[in-house]
Amino acid sequence: MLDVEDAVSGPSRKRRASNVKRKRSSLDDVAVSVADQDRKPTSTSPRKKAKPVPQSLEVPHPAPANWEETYNTIRQMRAKITAPVDTMGCERAQDEEKDAKSQRFSTLVSLMLSSQTKDEVTDAAVKKLRAALGGSITIDAVIGAAEDLVSDAINKVGFWRRKTTYIKKAAQMLKDEFNGDVPKTVDELCSLPGVGPKMAFLALQVAWKLNSGIGVDVHVHRITNRLGWHKPPTKNPEETSRLNLQSWLPKELHPEINHMLVGFGQTVCLPIGPRCDLCELPGKNLCPSARKVVNVKMRKVLAMKSDLDSATPQVTIAVEEDTVAPSPIACKEDPDEPQGRAR
Repeated sequence: MLDVEDAVSGPSRKRRASNVKRKRSSLDDVAVSVADQDRKPTSTSPRKKAKPVPQSLEVPHPAPANWEETYNTIRQMRAKITAPVDTMGCERAQDEEKDAKSQRFSTLVSLMLSSQTKDEVTDAAVKKLRAALGGSITIDAVIGAAEDLVSDAINKVGFWRRKTTYIKKAAQMLKDEFNGDVPKTVDELCSLPGVGPKMAFLALQVAWKLNSGIGVDVHVHRITNRLGWHKPPTKNPEETSRLNLQSWLPKELHPEINHMLVGFGQTVCLPIGPRCDLCELPGKNLCPSARKVVNVKMRKVLAMKSDLDSATPQVTIAVEEDTVAPSPIACKEDPDEPQGRAR
């Protein structure tokens, strides 16, 4: 026979027992979670989840007609010009560093600072940051530095507040996850905050001398479209322009094309008011976007000096009146695009 007490308290006892089991299970889950956390890396900067960077097109882009003549003509013109990128580009950031790891890290920092910023401003910020960190841009120095100190050093570059956070977090990740050094793959570099594919490809070329792809910035994107090298014209500098170029441009030219076209874009093929009068491509019918210089009373003139006796090419800036009539062929311009190197 069922006891009265059992009949009344039985269900209640079952519920209490069930609650106790759930509490124990919950405590066990917490214990497992804590144990799992103890086994995980202690990085304070979680890795950015990024898709693998695409490396090729399903259908390769055909090589443009006469591209070799065009390429060699630009190369010859660039040999006569000293552009800002030649003296203040990301390649120069490592010059003041003696340690190999610091050279690689300073190159990466320079690239992170260069986004939407002219080379002159980036170069000054790198030098100021190096001085603020005690004479060397190292991962430990950046980790140990206060955010205000980093911010004060780089506050002339575009988006400096965001870049301060990116640089601090990237330094911590490099120490925790990459043995205190710049990684050697594009995907690993792109896992760092503030680092995109174009920076990653350039970092590998400059820091590690690895030829993994083309770093396409606004200059390369603009100039290759003006030359008609993309059919149809591309809108995305990173994926469409880069993948198109990589599909037909010989791989041995991948490391140099960015530096060559950036300098050409800074001095001749400008974003606004390109100096087609100084360019040799129109005379050879190699540029479908060529135009005559628009009539302006006073304008700067870039004179390229080709002196065989001179060891260093010279550039002279002068001012003169311009009375050349405009051509019916015009280039589409982006008024928001900086005229310096914006990687």
